[in-house]
Amino acid sequence: MFLSLALAWSEVLGAHDIFIGVNAVDYSGYPDCRPAFVEAFERMANLATRAGIEDAQPLASGRPSLRSARPTSSVAVWRWAWDYALTVSCYQADAQGRACGRCDSCRLRSEGFAVAGVADPTRYR
Repeated sequence: MFLSLALAWSEVLGAHDIFIGVNAVDYSGYPDCRPAFVEAFERMANLATRAGIEDAQPLASGRPSLRSARPTSSVAVWRWAWDYALTVSCYQADAQGRACGRCDSCRLRSEGFAVAGVADPTRYR
């Protein structure tokens, strides 16, 4: 769903890159983290958009940690320049957007910040 929204917005902006921070560690619980899914999405994006059909540069989804074997290998994800205090990875966040701090997504996010040496701005319950 988020990739589809990003794809639609990329058409508006004339962008050719969509970034998604998925990791091989998430395969078991999140099938959309598999390389096959991301590659299929790229193929679809290049068939279903004006940019994909008419532009010389194909659309691509950036995935610096997709093939990483360990969550600690995804340091590149945490070094991108955006305000992480505005993001949450938890699938069980409360109505105020506070993360649970216990689920796999919270654990992997916390570990990623620690390995990257970046303070974790996540609001936890």
